[in-house]
Amino acid sequence: MSKKKQSESCATEPASSHGEWRHWHEIEWSVMQQTVRGLQVRIAKAAKAGNWRKVKNLQRLLTRSFAAKAVAVRRVTENRGKRTPGVDKETWSTPEEKWNAIFRLQRRGYQPKPLRRIYIPKANGKRRPLGIPTMLDRAMQALHLLALEPVAETTGDPNSYGFRPYRAAHDAMRKVHGLLNRKTSPQWVLEGDIKGCFDHISHTWLLEHIPMDREILRKWLKAGYMELNRFHATRAGTPQGGIISPVLANMALDGLEAELERHFGALKSRRRARNKVSLVRYADDFIITGTSKELLENEVKPVVERFLAERGLVLSPEKTLVTHIETGFDFLGWNFRRYWRQGQQKVLVKPSKANTKAFLTKVRRIIKSRPGATQASLIKHLNPVIAGWCNYHKAVVAKEAFSYVDWQIWKALWKWARRRHNKKGKRWIVKRYWHSIGTRDWVFAAELPERDEDGDIQLVKLKIAAQVKIERHKKIKSDANPYDPEWESYFEARWHEHMKRSLRGRLKELRLWERQEGHCLVCRDRLEWERRWDIHHIVPTTAGGSDAQSNLALLHPNCHRQVHSRNLTVKLLAPTG
Repeated sequence: MSKKKQSESCATEPASSHGEWRHWHEIEWSVMQQTVRGLQVRIAKAAKAGNWRKVKNLQRLLTRSFAAKAVAVRRVTENRGKRTPGVDKETWSTPEEKWNAIFRLQRRGYQPKPLRRIYIPKANGKRRPLGIPTMLDRAMQALHLLALEPVAETTGDPNSYGFRPYRAAHDAMRKVHGLLNRKTSPQWVLEGDIKGCFDHISHTWLLEHIPMDREILRKWLKAGYMELNRFHATRAGTPQGGIISPVLANMALDGLEAELERHFGALKSRRRARNKVSLVRYADDFIITGTSKELLENEVKPVVERFLAERGLVLSPEKTLVTHIETGFDFLGWNFRRYWRQGQQKVLVKPSKANTKAFLTKVRRIIKSRPGATQASLIKHLNPVIAGWCNYHKAVVAKEAFSYVDWQIWKALWKWARRRHNKKGKRWIVKRYWHSIGTRDWVFAAELPERDEDGDIQLVKLKIAAQVKIERHKKIKSDANPYDPEWESYFEARWHEHMKRSLRGRLKELRLWERQEGHCLVCRDRLEWERRWDIHHIVPTTAGGSDAQSNLALLHPNCHRQVHSRNLTVKLLAPTG
């Protein structure tokens, strides 16, 4: 007798019939997502076929649909910047405000407000300007992004990895390593950096070449910004901080790979094999490989400069360099360099010295700024920073760097502890702040006031970088398109692998995620690590519900609020038969 694999689904009660929504929490998000996704797939198909008239018609249909407007409002009211207002000081925090916002997303009479200008620090000590649009402008950008992104993904450069769905800096790293780690690999690299890319892109070029509503785009580009209560007009560039800005910048730089192929040969051609010119780009940072320094400086660089000049852009003289692989170069926070070991050459990727220094500077700043904090509080501030840096670098040769930062963090913590207790001896300080846990001594850990279920003392421990396991990243296929149905199973598999890695160490959430087959039980949309989720008690604790896994479910924050506001019942149903 064969065993059948059992899965679980969800029923929510009561259910609204389609088209009868009268409130934010009545919207059936599964219907909204299906409607938007269907139109996006059709847009991508038309763009692939070069039918731009059909693309325009489908984009108009999508941006005028209730489903797309609802999804756009949901996005800007659930992301990290949802509580950050624009110049109008307006945020959409209540269900009524979100519902009314859907009907404010109209093309007729729309006039964006100036952006609120703020500055964020850069690694080199300078400040990066950031423009914060109003909630209405953010929602309008999110709406038109739904129609533009399928085109951008269909027509984008295969080896462009920045600010694109399902692509990351690790994919660019793996591509660069693959280009340079063969015996026949090119020896020289052009490190390219575009000077003020977001601030200098030509408005004329964008309006002529970006396939979207040009009137809306023109209004965004000319909206200007407010700084110190003064209005400043914008004559070039697309503001950093807008939802649609990264896609506009990417589309402005798309075509550079094809331009290089036109001059130096396409993939697998004899000309390409002779000069080995290849491009890898992450947003406005890129590298180009070549067989000689003269080739890159005298032939490749002029091609790139002409391409950028048409878009109002120039290369940064300070950051654009030609480097030999044995000297090594930095790209995206990593150092790429060829080493010789036992007569064999090997390209190793390690955390760059500049990136490591910036990380340690941030850690030391956190420690020094909290001289009177409790040990547990300090650990809770440091752990996310350490974990984030380690997770970024765990796909490269980072064990040596991890041990080094552990040592530097220990030194900073020792100074912090000595400063707090300058009249105590070293042994007293060690016993007060460091513990022996398992096989490891010198663990910076603090006892928590509350005890666990068995009544034992709980410790909060500082993250140890050297204990992070090195895991090689599996690169995305260069021509993969998330809006092409032919790639659906491929992205589904990558999504499952990514989620299981992200939930490692969170056994309860992993089991719930697997039980729900990775989907929210209300809207049936994917539960993704980047969007977060809430843990919902099916039977409320006030009604006697327990914390057992059989009484828990993972829901999107908005869906969780919807369940409570409408008194919905989330049920797990095992299929019969």
